Amino acid sequence: MAGDPVSWKVVERGWKVLAQNGEELGTVEDVVGDAEADIFHAVMVAYGLLGRTKEVPAERVSEIREGEVLLDGDSL
Repeated sequence: MAGDPVSWKVVERGWKVLAQNGEELGTVEDVVGDAEADIFHAVMVAYGLLGRTKEVPAERVSEIREGEVLLDGDSL
């Protein structure tokens, strides 16, 4: 496990994206949101050998910790 819970506003490219079971699913490519209004929309996740990108809605994010974004299920 990584560090303490943090705001979506500090998530950086390259952070691990983990399934609920702890499996690494990919890495953060980008974060979609409105920082001024504090509205978090989604995280763009790079995954697979070809580095494909998938948008994961904010509703699927169960926790954000320093260096990690945890999802609510076991897949993207």
